[in-house]
Amino acid sequence: MKNKKTAVGSVRKKRRKLQCIKTFFQIHDLVTAKQMLSSIMQYAVNGKDWLKKDPSVILQFHQSLRIFIREGYMIGKKTKKWQVNAAPEISSPMMKGSLSDKEYENPVLVFNRAFKEYSIKEYDYFISGIVYFSQEMYRHGPESNLVRPYIHLSKMLDAAYLMLERGVKKK
Repeated sequence: MKNKKTAVGSVRKKRRKLQCIKTFFQIHDLVTAKQMLSSIMQYAVNGKDWLKKDPSVILQFHQSLRIFIREGYMIGKKTKKWQVNAAPEISSPMMKGSLSDKEYENPVLVFNRAFKEYSIKEYDYFISGIVYFSQEMYRHGPESNLVRPYIHLSKMLDAAYLMLERGVKKK
């Protein structure tokens, strides 16, 4: 009985490899997710106006990003176990998005670097902060540096999308 549970568990893990990421991009395509993140960030930093979107949409996006970050953390942890299929020839620099040449070749590096600099808790704090400050006008804005986590999160979105497009295999 114990062996069956172990076998079933390993099959689930293989099947679930990028399932949360796939689900995220089924709900929010890459362009929409990056635009939503960018507009939330702009309103959070601005402080003179608030984002006039339905709060339920923003809350749903917040929750999706939290799950995305947790899945990204697991990808970053398993950097040595996963290999992204080879990159096709780049016909346009726009195809790389916010990624460097090295990151475009191996998108898993993005997650590894992002979680070396910040923890899951810090990304949660960042996301909660920008969502909170984008929903109201205020005099004194966020106290922490918002640019670095924003850049990492934007790169993680690009890298995850590339991983889904190319496919992932175990080394």
